[in-house]
Amino acid sequence: MFNLFKKKKEDNKRGDHYMSLKVREVVKETSDTVTIYFEQPEPYLDYKPGQYISLILELGGKEVRRSYSLCTSPFTDPHPGITVKRVKGGLVSNYLNEQIRPGKTIEIMKPLGHFTTEFHSKNKNHFVMVAGGSGITPIMGIIKSVFVNEPESKVTLIYCSRSEDQIIFKKQLDAFESKYPDRLKIFHNISQPSSGWTGLKGRLDVEKVKTILNENNYPGLDTPKFFTCGPDGVMDTAISAFESIGFNKKSIFKESFFSDIHAKEETLKSEGKLSPELTREIEVTVEGQSYSFEVPAGKTILEAGLDKDINMPYSCQSGLCTACRGKLISGKVDMIEDAGLSESEIAAGYILCCSSKPASSDIKIVIE
Repeated sequence: MFNLFKKKKEDNKRGDHYMSLKVREVVKETSDTVTIYFEQPEPYLDYKPGQYISLILELGGKEVRRSYSLCTSPFTDPHPGITVKRVKGGLVSNYLNEQIRPGKTIEIMKPLGHFTTEFHSKNKNHFVMVAGGSGITPIMGIIKSVFVNEPESKVTLIYCSRSEDQIIFKKQLDAFESKYPDRLKIFHNISQPSSGWTGLKGRLDVEKVKTILNENNYPGLDTPKFFTCGPDGVMDTAISAFESIGFNKKSIFKESFFSDIHAKEETLKSEGKLSPELTREIEVTVEGQSYSFEVPAGKTILEAGLDKDINMPYSCQSGLCTACRGKLISGKVDMIEDAGLSESEIAAGYILCCSSKPASSDIKIVIE
């Protein structure tokens, strides 16, 4: 994993896995969404389709970090880009939609994320994509990569939007449909359609997804790969449909943009699944240097470490990214949210420090 560390107050350099990107172009996708393209830095920004970068900004005199998926493909796009949808009351999303301009330099943490796959020219895959709103962003990068890397693979995209004018990448998607009529099928589902809309409408449900997949089945291809990203309701519906058809969970990739970690913690508490909150002494090793410090009752390991000005990694602070990943060498923690980790990582003992609280003594964590 990358070593992504919070800057020490006396240190002007954050580390090798941080870099700066200069804004090249800002494209208005919809009334509340922009795509920000960056100049390619030196050295080249290395990323996989579907991954995200974390922006580090200073707004209102405070450092803020937000993670945004790359909408571009390293195989087709000369310049990396992110797409940002405005969130009501969102400090960073509003700033990026309203004030970011070409020439601005933004510090980032290098790409992370498991919402990706490997490509090979001999593959004959069926990529089934279900996206909602800005969830199309990482999926767009994957679709572009499929077309250029796997000439015999096909893509079925179900894309949910609130209205026709809120379809992000509409022109690009239409162009792809025209260019690859035998390889790409797109089904737009509009929740608040105009009177003239003739496509799918209303809430996406399991039967809609199953009907589309049954009518667009490619028996000559390999086992389908499923990717879903967007609001929880859209993703839950998609996964329910995939599993009801009988596909293995290992072929399903999910990317969450939001997690109500506090609500999840309250639910776990009410179910009696969390340990008593006590102040505990722990040891964390970062880049080979060990630190011993107390984690006050109620605080996460990350919060306590940052309070001590320890250079611990972090980005989303909601358990969805892997920037704060560490390996639990001894002891036990309560991990409230583990969506950013794969099953194999969890089995290997990795935890997310931003959503983990000490549940025993003798806790030792190594962050590499």
